[in-house]
Parts: sequence; C-alpha cells; structure tokens
Amino acid sequence: MGRVTKSAAPRPASARATKLATRKSRAIQAEAPVGRTPRLARAGASAKRMRSRPAHAAATTRPARCAVLTVSDTRKRANDPGGDSVQSRIERAGHRVVLRAWSRDDVRSIRAAARAALADSRIDALVVTGGTGPAPRDVTPEALAPLIARAFAGFGELFRALSYAEIGSAAWLSRAGAGVARGRLVFWLPGSPPGARLALDLLILPELGHALRLLGRIPH
Repeated sequence: MGRVTKSAAPRPASARATKLATRKSRAIQAEAPVGRTPRLARAGASAKRMRSRPAHAAATTRPARCAVLTVSDTRKRANDPGGDSVQSRIERAGHRVVLRAWSRDDVRSIRAAARAALADSRIDALVVTGGTGPAPRDVTPEALAPLIARAFAGFGELFRALSYAEIGSAAWLSRAGAGVARGRLVFWLPGSPPGARLALDLLILPELGHALRLLGRIPH
C-alpha cells in the first residue's frame, strides 16, 4: 500500500497580519461610511433634484430684464470676467441683460449704483457681484440693506448649504443674499465666478420667471 501524504493544516494568521487587516478594513469604512455619499456626489445629487422643474416654473411670457452690477476696486468694463460670466449665463437662460454697471468697494458708491439701476423702469432684477465676504472692504450687504424692503432668508441659507458641498466649512463666510427693492428682485453674490455660477444655475435662473410673476413684474 502506498504512502498517504497528509496536507499541512493552514497556519493561523499572525497577530500582526490580523491587526493590519483590521486597520485596512476600518480605513475603507472611514472613507466611505455606510449610508453616506462623498461630498461632491451629494452636491451633484442636490443639483439634479433642483433642476427638476415643478409646474409653477413654466416658461414666462417674456424674458426677464436684468441689470448686472460688479463691485470691485479693480474690475472695469474692459476687465470683468466675473460680470461677463453672469451676463452670459443670464442670456443663455433666455433672459436679457439691459444694463451693466461698476462700483468700487464703498458703501455710498454701491448704494448709488444700485439705486440708479432700480430707478430704470426696464429692470426686473438686479444682480450684484462682489463684496459679500468677511473682509473689511466687503460691504455690499451693508450698502444694499437700506434699499431692501423684504429679504429672502432662504436664499442665503440654501446658497451656503450648496456651497458647503463644494468648498466645505468656508461656506459660512459668504454673506450672499436676496431680497425685494422697489418691487424688483435684488441678488448679491460672491465676486468669484464659481460662486456666482452656483447661485445662478441652481437658485436664481430656475426660479427667476416664477418669482417675477409673483411680484407682478411679468404677467401670468
């Protein structure tokens, strides 16, 4: 009878190998916790939900007529990529920019420019970019405050929530907002093109026509 060869029993894993495997498993769970998605994925999902159009957001009877006011100590007509981007996005959405203006970072200058835009009977909405951060010369909210009859607190809250998905905790430093002045919509947005694009694409443009109908600026 031939010899029977016995296979060796597998050796138990060493304590060191077991510890390394446990650490690796915990690291994977920390990077992708159960029930949560990465920050950018959450932002994309939020944007997708917000782009769905409810029944009340039907096409308007005419384009909204907008003014764009850039607040900056350095930007002018020939060198204003942020303001140009705002205008381009408004027009691509089917609305019109009928007035562009510029102001330095100064309360009186900003307020005077905003008042001039709101005195123009053509204007339905004023979009102000720049001066909404925490720096001493960021005074756009203070400049516009006396002009605002009603504020939309939800605009700033939602903007900062969306910003958090992209830039993290720095989102709370933004003082972007919206309100009504002389029966027109007024928005004050960051001067950074990414911040302005986020506000326009996800908040302002999807509801612009609907909001103006509610204000009586555009017929139902």
